[in-house]
Amino acid sequence: PIRYYKGGEEEARLERLKIVETLKEALALDNGQLYMNYQPKLNLKTGKIDKVESLIRWQHPELGFVSPEVFISYAGQTGIIFELTSWVVNTVLKQLADWQQQGIIIEAAINISAQDITHPDFHMNLMQASAKHNVSPEHITLEVTERDLMQDEEQAVALLVDLKKSGYTISVDDYGIGQSSLAKLKQLPVDELKIDKSFIMELANSESDQIIVSSTITLGHRLGLSVVAEGLENEESLQLLKTMRCDHLQGYFIARPMAQDAFIDWLKD
Repeated sequence: PIRYYKGGEEEARLERLKIVETLKEALALDNGQLYMNYQPKLNLKTGKIDKVESLIRWQHPELGFVSPEVFISYAGQTGIIFELTSWVVNTVLKQLADWQQQGIIIEAAINISAQDITHPDFHMNLMQASAKHNVSPEHITLEVTERDLMQDEEQAVALLVDLKKSGYTISVDDYGIGQSSLAKLKQLPVDELKIDKSFIMELANSESDQIIVSSTITLGHRLGLSVVAEGLENEESLQLLKTMRCDHLQGYFIARPMAQDAFIDWLKD
């Protein structure tokens, strides 16, 4: 078959190759180009910050700041996502160990892909990192998107069951924008549900969002799941989520993602 060239196609492919190659370099060098930001999660029952979401960032000496959406997506397409996640796991667990020594007990969520879960070494690497840094699995939440869970359901379920048995918390990220119902999620070894920010950002002004969020929280609780709302942007939405008995909140209204030192300063304030 004949395939016609589209303008910019080759340039886009070359750009992707360049980003993937420089990302491999950044992982090998581990010289501070890649670093973690932490976004606090507010526990609505206690009013305290007891969890964070760990978010990878990349500042390249020539390319500048590379968007995580871009490089994580390319890493997934080219098979280096496992190396990237391994770097994140090690960095975050080392950070948790440092904080614990300072008397700061925080749980951290790490985003993982379908490729990570189904990688034969993923579970073992995670356990080894937990042992090396002396961080109990109870302090680690693994966030998997709803879409990733549905890709290879049988295999994913078996592996998530093992991870859960080891003591890790399993969270479904971006809930509500995929195809699955809560009834379907009930068959998965899930502990936590993160309601997608598209339902939270306009919560105070949207009656339909309020109905969806409120019923999701109620049903989640009935299924024994903890519920997190992400994308909180104002006081009105915070009060609504409090009334709806949501468990944790995260969003710019509480705090943006921050580097480790900035996070500790913010926490102390």
